[in-house]
Amino acid sequence: MTVVAITGASGGIGEATARYLAAQGMRVVLGARSEAALAAITASINEAGGKAVHVAMDVTDRTGSQALVDRAIEAFGRLDVFVANAGAMPISPMETLAFDDWEQMVDVNVKGVLWGIGAVLPRFLTQEEGHFIAIASTASRKIVPGMAVYAGTKAAVVAICEGLRQEVAGKVRVTTILPGFTATNFADHIRDQATRERVAAGASIAMPPETIAAAIAYAIAQPSGVNIGEIVVRPAVQA
Repeated sequence: MTVVAITGASGGIGEATARYLAAQGMRVVLGARSEAALAAITASINEAGGKAVHVAMDVTDRTGSQALVDRAIEAFGRLDVFVANAGAMPISPMETLAFDDWEQMVDVNVKGVLWGIGAVLPRFLTQEEGHFIAIASTASRKIVPGMAVYAGTKAAVVAICEGLRQEVAGKVRVTTILPGFTATNFADHIRDQATRERVAAGASIAMPPETIAAAIAYAIAQPSGVNIGEIVVRPAVQA
């Protein structure tokens, strides 16, 4: 029995991952801010024969990820994998000085991953096994106008996870997933109109979120002595 906790599980990649892993027989613990959305997804997974529980939490709160870990232990008695998926992408050109958006991206994309590590690492080290998976982005490798702060936060995730991987090598597995364009309605959260229109125009090439769920499942499925450090997944036509 593999138990997987997932942040940002109320939609997009997080929801797709919960459904995908549950269909493979894993127990899933869903975390996000929306209690209503989580309850509906959890019920749907259980009705389909899966095993799922959830807890409303916020990754920007230091106690949020701990609540997710505690829910996993309460429901299933163990936790094997933590997927730090929650992300924010209110991108805009630097000249707009969107301070609130910058702060949100740092809080969710960087601090959210750190608080997840803080919540789960002690347990994984005590168990001498576990798998921490974080969702970064190909934006961390290819910087384009309008995405400087977002790209910076995702580059930070890559660096943090690589450092963590080296520090806990042989005890805990660490994987970073770098998705390209993925159909998650991310443009809906962009307030800058010109940027929103430009990003939305690229949605025609976007991968379904199940593609990333499959990459996560692949990393989990490797033998315990094998660590997939990074997986980059892009639409075939994305430069």
